[in-house]
Amino acid sequence: MSDEWIFSLSKPISKQDALSLHPMALAFIGDAVQSLYARSRATVGTSSKTGALHHEVTRVVNAVSQAKEAGKLLPLFDETEQDVFRRARNCKIQTSAKHADPAEYRRASGFEAVMGYLYLTGETERLAYFLSVCFEDCTSDTQ
Repeated sequence: MSDEWIFSLSKPISKQDALSLHPMALAFIGDAVQSLYARSRATVGTSSKTGALHHEVTRVVNAVSQAKEAGKLLPLFDETEQDVFRRARNCKIQTSAKHADPAEYRRASGFEAVMGYLYLTGETERLAYFLSVCFEDCTSDTQ
């Protein structure tokens, strides 16, 4: 499936406005963006049942996978993206993931924040690249 379909806001916000949002708000958006991306990639062009689709998506959209991908992508992040990642990673987080240690959960939050930042600022080409790398890495690990 081509990444040309990537969704975007009709009116992205400025980078300054995005950076003024709380890092966990960016992570909240980023998690939803990655989930929609993974669900779309897993669903389009297949006749799999929803249980199999859910299993495929949860291999990608979980704290352990996100933390692992963050480690691979961090060198590719520009200075602003690295700052967004660090701000979210260093936030005091009140919750935790069932199957991830606190350090993984924090890196996953940083990854999600960068995805949210890219989505809100309309940087869909870069967003699509990062999301496709994550999707391909995570789905090819078990095939």
